[in-house]
Amino acid sequence: MTTPPSADRTTITRLREKGRDDRRELDALLDGAVVGHFALADPDRGPVVVPTAIVRDGDRVLAHGSTGSRWMRALADGAPTCLAVTALDGLIVARSAFESSLHYRSAVLFGRCTPLAANDVGAALDLVTEALIPGRTAELRRPAPRELAATLVLALPIVEWSLKVSDGWPEDPAEDVAGDAWAGVVPLERRFGAPRPAPDLRDGIALPASVRALGD
Repeated sequence: MTTPPSADRTTITRLREKGRDDRRELDALLDGAVVGHFALADPDRGPVVVPTAIVRDGDRVLAHGSTGSRWMRALADGAPTCLAVTALDGLIVARSAFESSLHYRSAVLFGRCTPLAANDVGAALDLVTEALIPGRTAELRRPAPRELAATLVLALPIVEWSLKVSDGWPEDPAEDVAGDAWAGVVPLERRFGAPRPAPDLRDGIALPASVRALGD
């Protein structure tokens, strides 16, 4: 017997003023995410949380893995799950350790995944590749049939979710504001470093445009 979805699990009760219900903000978080964490209850091993690469495709989130993956097969069979995605955007440096915090955007999506049909797997893998390295698919060979056959792609509908955003200033009490400690926000910026060629890369192969653009 399964428990029907409840609005209670998407209702933010702690720091509820940080809750957001704008789908555009959720999409922005998902579009910038690289990794999400799927949770499920394994009947033999208990609670399991698995990090994996994700990409938003319209009104669903895609994740891919091996057809031999135990947790992927469980979700493909309809096991209920929740997906957690978090972006760290900076540090809130308050005048006390108690008030210091983070700038973050965090979402939890609830639902059940469905496996994509075999003839849709190739296009889904292209979406994942392009989300990580735009323009890369045009530089690569196409996946071999055996590679596609060994890949399972799951789709989680974006229907039941909650979003929490922390983007404010330190909230120090008056007695701390009157003190001498510095306070403010330090933004966190993510960037790629210089590409390192593989040890077995043949001489004369230039850095492709897609990889070069990551540093722009």
